[in-house]
Amino acid sequence: MTETLLVTGASGKLGRHTVALLLEKGVAPQNIIATTREPSKLADFASQGVVVRRADFDAPDSLVEAFSGADRLALISTDALDVPGKRLAQQTAAVAAAKAAGVSHIYYTSMPNPVPDSPITFAGDHAGTEEAIVASGMTYTILRNSWYQENLAMSLPQAFATGQWFTSAGEGRTAHISHADAANALASAMLSGEVANQTFTLTGPEALTNAEIAALASEAAGKPIEVVNLTDDQLAEGMKAAGVPNFMVPVLIGFDANTRQGFTDLVTDDVEKLTGTKPRTIEAYLNENAAVLAG
Repeated sequence: MTETLLVTGASGKLGRHTVALLLEKGVAPQNIIATTREPSKLADFASQGVVVRRADFDAPDSLVEAFSGADRLALISTDALDVPGKRLAQQTAAVAAAKAAGVSHIYYTSMPNPVPDSPITFAGDHAGTEEAIVASGMTYTILRNSWYQENLAMSLPQAFATGQWFTSAGEGRTAHISHADAANALASAMLSGEVANQTFTLTGPEALTNAEIAALASEAAGKPIEVVNLTDDQLAEGMKAAGVPNFMVPVLIGFDANTRQGFTDLVTDDVEKLTGTKPRTIEAYLNENAAVLAG
């Protein structure tokens, strides 16, 4: 019997890419359910025969119906960071709804090292969701995605514009992964029968410091960047002065502190294990996007 695969957050970057890859890998459109808060954003998939449904994680009572008929469900972590505890409540409700809807296997996109002493403000959201999934009785696959290469587009354009990259990450290292590789790993896992009750940490092929990333970016764009190392407090004050929303300041500071303390300094071959291909290097990302990043 053919299984039905459901992807939440399907109008987001990771979700949209995952649905596209499932189609590319030969899954029949009618066997894919793509959920989103705004179904109109998935009109292109609907026109191909994909089942598009509305799923509002702020209305948990509606999720059982949204998830009905799915055998395997990919729960892509939400972006609700403005209210403490909101993301965890959304995601644990989604896990309960998946169980009630008869889902047999759940996949979840988490983060590396969601441990109690993590400086990441939302690490507890991921840890709590993972715990709820394990306790649910459904078989599961946890995919702990490293920081995305594409997120560098939030810092490098300003660094190129000013010639300086302000950071408190120090000599900490990160093995950034591309959205494409993370999506391919998720889609491949959903089609695999050999990933039950396993946790994978998805990383790029090498862990680099911000100074090393800046050097590669400078070489790719032909423009210099000086890395300026600050304390967390100094960086926070600079963010506030630049108009960063108050709720986002501790989130962004947590990223650098997390890197500085070594929580992202790990490289695995889990992407290749799941997909059969090596992940894209950060150098390749910078070379492909140099013109956009440098402005």
